[in-house]
Amino acid sequence: MARSRAHDFEAKQRAILHAAAAVFAEAGMDKASMAQIAGRADVSKALLYHYYPGKDALIFDIIRTHLMELDAAIAAAEDASLPPRDRLRALVHAVLEQYRDADDYHMVQLNGTRALSESQRHQIVSLERAIVRRFATVIRAIHPDIDKERPILTAVTMSLFGMMNWAYMWFRDGGPVTRADYADIATDIFLGGFERLR
Repeated sequence: MARSRAHDFEAKQRAILHAAAAVFAEAGMDKASMAQIAGRADVSKALLYHYYPGKDALIFDIIRTHLMELDAAIAAAEDASLPPRDRLRALVHAVLEQYRDADDYHMVQLNGTRALSESQRHQIVSLERAIVRRFATVIRAIHPDIDKERPILTAVTMSLFGMMNWAYMWFRDGGPVTRADYADIATDIFLGGFERLR
């Protein structure tokens, strides 16, 4: 008979992922050790290995969890009753809010994919593409003829992600620009330039 999960399994798993993301972000994927992660999570190495057999499994679950939660936040922010420009603004706000306190997860996503197996990379790419499609659909609704002259929808969509994804390099909560302010700034810059495209 299989062992049932402890009542706090998910809470411990989340704490381990949070600690692992911090260690990977600080030490790098190659130099981080399971001992460091266990120490940061305040669990024994034996318990850590009960949850994850190795660093690759941790890296995969950090990225997978980050993307699944991001996709869920975007889905919750989608409102088909809004005009397309307002829909896009809501999605940008959702992404930047989801990135709050997620810098370590984000760094693991950016730097850890090479450590994954082909199957794991395929799962991560599928999640990433689903998120990009959500934005591309709204962008096309704003500019239905965007691909009429040349296929630029993907390039345009990824340019918006560039503004959102790299904000962690410079943005700090508590500064003169709030997270919501930056969401509006990024949306306005994008819409101001994007709508001139032919």
